[in-house]
Amino acid sequence: MNVQYAVKDEKVYVLEVNPRASRTVPFVSKATGVPWAKVATKLMIGKKLKKLGITKEVEIRHVAVKESVFPFLRFPGVDPILGPEMRSTGEVMGIDETYGMAFAKSQIAAGQWPPTRGRVLITVADKYKPATLPIAKKLMGLGFKLAATAGTADYFKNPRIPVKIVHKLRDQRPHVIDHIKNRAFDLVINARLGKGASEDASFIRKATLLYGIPYTTTISGAKAMVDGIEALIKGKLKVKPLQEYLK
Repeated sequence: MNVQYAVKDEKVYVLEVNPRASRTVPFVSKATGVPWAKVATKLMIGKKLKKLGITKEVEIRHVAVKESVFPFLRFPGVDPILGPEMRSTGEVMGIDETYGMAFAKSQIAAGQWPPTRGRVLITVADKYKPATLPIAKKLMGLGFKLAATAGTADYFKNPRIPVKIVHKLRDQRPHVIDHIKNRAFDLVINARLGKGASEDASFIRKATLLYGIPYTTTISGAKAMVDGIEALIKGKLKVKPLQEYLK
């Protein structure tokens, strides 16, 4: 069964108790072409996998990406980062022959269209800066201009990556939030979580969400986003029926 709770003022409420599989099961069923919930039901009543024709892992020639849809805009002032609580209101699936395009489709379906040109703001904690370097170089190679807060910009000086420095909130204006309000950025990479996070990090994420700018808060998410952007720039976005992928 699947149970959904809500917690308010330290009191736990049970919202739903459903005798069903989680959302991952229908996603995997669509990706592989096998009705896994039906298979599981038959197993429960005594059928064997061999009798059902399932004797090895299903191999697919495409890539399917599941993306959650989060209702952060419904909660003004809430920092749009993930934690242990369930915050998603549903999922979407992006499917294509390549990972980059499948990821791009998943973002588009979730309401966040990856940009194919413009300027990217990069502001990351010290521990993430080495991993951000190849991402920055790849974005430059795709024709993007880069902006960063002072610390991140200083780190990029060594490999001679041209970066426009934007001021933090306590510095002179226009500061980073002013630039976001003016839609000076087409993508924001803001990997500043936990003890190493600056005071600006939360305000940057909230403003990015409020003004509808695509963003990512992890390095793995940034890598995937850049792969999706590259696929959109170099390839052609196309759609075909799910059945075509499962032939």
